[in-house]
Amino acid sequence: MERNDEWVRVERTSAFKELLRAKRAFIIPATIFFMIFYFGLPFLAAFTTVLNVKVLGPLTLAYIYAFAQFAMTWIIMHLYVSRANRWDDLVDRSRVEAAEDVGGAR
Repeated sequence: MERNDEWVRVERTSAFKELLRAKRAFIIPATIFFMIFYFGLPFLAAFTTVLNVKVLGPLTLAYIYAFAQFAMTWIIMHLYVSRANRWDDLVDRSRVEAAEDVGGAR
C-alpha cells in the first residue's frame, strides 16, 4: 500500500473533514482580525490624527495601540494553542477511522 493511499483514506474520514471545518472557522476570522488590527496602526497614523490624542502626560493613543498589538498577538497565540490541542483529538480520530477503513476493506 502506498503512502498516497493512506492519505486519501485519512482525507475521506468524517473526523478529518470536521478538523478542516474547525480550523477554518478559527484561522480565517483570526487572520482577518489580525490583519485589520495590525495594519490599522500605520493607516491611522498616516492618514488621521486620531492617534495623536494624549491619554496620560506625553503618552498618546498611538503608543497604547502599538502596545495593544503585542497583547493581541499573545491572545491570538493562546487561543490558537488551546484550539490546536482540541484539534489533536480530531487528528487521532481521523487516524483511527482511516485504520478502520483499511480493516473493513480487507
